[in-house]
Amino acid sequence: MRVLVTGGAGFIGSATAAALRDAGHDVVAADDLSRGRADMVPDGVPLEVVDVTDAAALEPLLAAGRFDACLHFAALIEVGDSMERPEAYFRTNTAGTAVLLEALLRHDVGRFVFSSTAATYGEPERTPIDEEHPQRPTNPYGESKLMTERMLDWLHARRGLRSASLRYFNAAGAVGRHGERADDHQTHLIPVALMAVTSARPPLKVFGTDWPTPDGTCIRDYIHVADLADAHVRALDALEREGLVRANLGNGRGSSVREVLDAVERVTGRPVPHTDEPRRPGDPAVLIASADRARDVLGWAPTRDLDRIVGDAWAHLTEGVAPA
Repeated sequence: MRVLVTGGAGFIGSATAAALRDAGHDVVAADDLSRGRADMVPDGVPLEVVDVTDAAALEPLLAAGRFDACLHFAALIEVGDSMERPEAYFRTNTAGTAVLLEALLRHDVGRFVFSSTAATYGEPERTPIDEEHPQRPTNPYGESKLMTERMLDWLHARRGLRSASLRYFNAAGAVGRHGERADDHQTHLIPVALMAVTSARPPLKVFGTDWPTPDGTCIRDYIHVADLADAHVRALDALEREGLVRANLGNGRGSSVREVLDAVERVTGRPVPHTDEPRRPGDPAVLIASADRARDVLGWAPTRDLDRIVGDAWAHLTEGVAPA
């Protein structure tokens, strides 16, 4: 199958492009390189430098590409930033995806795998969270992704577009050279904690120690990027038989911020310098996935635990390459 991967120079997009290539698909990466890096694109996968929210820029790529499917990773993804700049998230994540979808429909690209998020659920009424849980986002990032999911419902019903929306919990780890950026723009807990250990960043800020959790810190469900990539390959295959897929991607187990810091210390042999700060607006206390639907529909199950996730992220940070 010939597949377009938007955001293919980013963390999850590049790892998935490599998995698709290894599964025998003909893959093209598209990225404007505003956040991605050209050196992240897998060997043998051509990179088209293009803004996928720009209809005019997309036209020559799609006209020449003859794509069967698109996997869409290009997005703004920071919860805190979305609270400060909601308009940017609706412009890029919602309106920008609508531009892309219109272009794909014009060129008869009939399958679409969407990088969605557990942030569409908001504050959970129950855990683990299944796909029938109410979707009430508490931040513009989650809202922007939910609006896209609703577009996909209508495009399936009225235009026959087959789509899979994969709701990630917390992507982390690394595989090969596909890891998270270690720079001042990084906001995700595991890479920031690892950078704090090496003194490449100031001490980590723990946002809230009074949450209603056993140790007072937020609980999240961490999923290895290699497991995520495998789920996307399986989702693309599932769209051969399914018209519409909505599935959580998580381990089904939660780890608190303090438990992550303990894992970092186990892996690195060093404590994580950190300060305790007030809660961050828009953050739920607990997000843990039920991944039963992904197992049933995609035939998928995660295989890597928290220490493996942290260990691979550490290898990527210190050596540039993580185990496959």
